[in-house]
Amino acid sequence: MPAYQLHLKDKRIEWGNAIDVESLIGTYPQDSIRTGENAALDWKLPDGIYRAKEVVIELDKLLEAILVQLGEPIDGNPSVLLDSLQANLAISGDLSSLPLGPLALKDKAGVEITAQAARIGEQLVLWAREINSEKRALAQYGPETLGELEFRSHCYGHTLIPEAIAQVWGPAGGPKVMQLYNEYLHQFVLLRDALLPFANWEQVPFEVKEHTQFKGLRFLEPARKIFLTQLLGKELTHKAIVQYAQSVVSSGLTSAGYGFQYSLGTVLPAGLGESAGTAARYLLKWHPVQTIEIEDTQDIVAISFEYEYDDYYAAPRDEAGAGIPGSKDHLHISEDHSDLPSIARLLPNTESDRTTVRFSFEREGNASTVDLGQLFRGHRFSYRPEKNSHSKDAAVERPSTSIHQVADILSHPGLVTNTDAGVHFISTGGNELVQWALLGKLYPENVVLLGKGDQEELEAALVSGKGYGTQFLVL
Repeated sequence: MPAYQLHLKDKRIEWGNAIDVESLIGTYPQDSIRTGENAALDWKLPDGIYRAKEVVIELDKLLEAILVQLGEPIDGNPSVLLDSLQANLAISGDLSSLPLGPLALKDKAGVEITAQAARIGEQLVLWAREINSEKRALAQYGPETLGELEFRSHCYGHTLIPEAIAQVWGPAGGPKVMQLYNEYLHQFVLLRDALLPFANWEQVPFEVKEHTQFKGLRFLEPARKIFLTQLLGKELTHKAIVQYAQSVVSSGLTSAGYGFQYSLGTVLPAGLGESAGTAARYLLKWHPVQTIEIEDTQDIVAISFEYEYDDYYAAPRDEAGAGIPGSKDHLHISEDHSDLPSIARLLPNTESDRTTVRFSFEREGNASTVDLGQLFRGHRFSYRPEKNSHSKDAAVERPSTSIHQVADILSHPGLVTNTDAGVHFISTGGNELVQWALLGKLYPENVVLLGKGDQEELEAALVSGKGYGTQFLVL
């Protein structure tokens, strides 16, 4: 199998073996509408591998059954019921099932998840409208079969817009239709919430297994409850997001690091392959790659990726040193960036009871490696230059300004810091692979990522971060 490649502009990151999951999607041993208890027609997601859109296709069968059972004068028009679905999946409004908008979460994880919830909800509704317009289920089953679909939906709390209430509880509606519509709404809510951790949520494949006590995606409810409690309580950590993602894709893993491999690929923080200055800090991304290959088996084994140092505070540290004296008003270094790397590789280490991964590249024949987990940790804790109206008042008197070469910083053992409370500037020549590596090498306390390095940005950078102690500026 070819090595998996992730492209970052003119750079790339390589690792593992690329895998093909496409043939597994959408092939199921049973139909979702089939005879259930007491010989009644029931709806269940059959065992199989799904992506989000495949679930929406199966859920449309419920909506088409509802429309058939409502009959005239609705006459197959789903607009009202889909408008009510949209109101449930919105992040604001009285009907919102996850009202993150009014909460205005300020923590970085909360901000990213809030934007995710809005994006996913909007796209799911677009798919629901598009798929229903095709009337696939009506063509497949016919009105008589869809008219017989009936089951009990054990869920409470999803409210409807007034027009939907009038339809569902109107002359042609009643408890039977309400049960189907209730389940339809709830499965969409579960689907939206299940995909919140993943930046590329449309692509994520996950396994569904039928459970006697759970219908469709309801097997996710216990993990979802814990996750939303942490999110709404403003106690959501990166580890909690990883734990939830592991549950969503049925990895079987109980411990959580910063990422993991499961039967259908690898999940890592979403920043990998993106520009460090703009990448998401807390979201994850699925990759179709087998990162760890286990001998004597063709199955992809579930493995958690652990940090080299569980507690970065206890990790060995080394002084960056004085560097080259510079001025905070003009940071420049005459360093040749022509030999900076264009390819980085992820190198797994499975020789102990913990699996770690190194981020590695070569420059001038010398290899530089940092712990991948620490790289992501450094990114989460990094700062961006922030302008504010009190920037002059907030300025910190720094005793010194130093300029460092990339090779010098990366050559140090342990994590690099300094105790001089000065400014330490490192230019990467805009090489984003090196920028990521530095985030895995610098002690993650007061590191500011620059975008342009002009005077305005430098002034903002000097008052960004903690406002005290040694400051590292990375351009």
